[in-house]
Amino acid sequence: MTGIAVFSGTTEGRTLSHQLAAEGIPVTVCVATEYGQIQQGEAPGITVHTGRLDPAGMAALVAGAALCVDATHPYAAQASANIRTACEQAGVPCLRLLRPASPLPEDALTAPDAASAARLLAGTQGNILLTTGAKELAVFGPLGGQRLIARVLPSHEGLDACAAAGIPARNIVAMQGPFTREMNEALLRQFSARYLVTKDGGEAGGFGAKVEAARAAGAALVVIRRPADGGASYEEVLDQCRKAVASWNR
Repeated sequence: MTGIAVFSGTTEGRTLSHQLAAEGIPVTVCVATEYGQIQQGEAPGITVHTGRLDPAGMAALVAGAALCVDATHPYAAQASANIRTACEQAGVPCLRLLRPASPLPEDALTAPDAASAARLLAGTQGNILLTTGAKELAVFGPLGGQRLIARVLPSHEGLDACAAAGIPARNIVAMQGPFTREMNEALLRQFSARYLVTKDGGEAGGFGAKVEAARAAGAALVVIRRPADGGASYEEVLDQCRKAVASWNR
């Protein structure tokens, strides 16, 4: 391929790909799921590949690109590692587009990963609103499905993960964000949740709204910390994409 390869799944990835295409730069976007494809949308100059790839498949996809941008979720550590490996194999430079982290409230409980967050909550009582996504639900299952309220995307994957974790249908909130402080607070109050478990998705991921909602509803905030990972801002990555394509076309 020529142009820029973008591994997306975030607002920043979608915005970047559409901006590059608007400037006449060919873009190939890779998203993991059909839901991601729908969110990505269509635009002239953008080719979308849907489906998870191993490093070899990723290397084949990015081969010949001027630059590869890893715009996956801040917590997609394994995907980012695979992308780096693929780019090394293909000889393509890679940049990590990473949204800024949010300041954590002083009273927030923190854990390095979902399993640690589940252990932290093991000795507690009261309902727990989980807003970490479908992939991490299984580790919370032993806490008891009756006290877990899972907010997941309205997809088969999300509903299947809830069922596997033993979460009853009445405790499943299948909705697409972003969510306001009012919506988060309403859910906490509706389910009498004493804990809200979240990742630091930055402002784009609605983290600030969750913090405010937990405070207003009197719920304790449990934050799964981000993996240690360096990256560049949206503006920096956009500038590097332009420079890479200009150099490639000389």
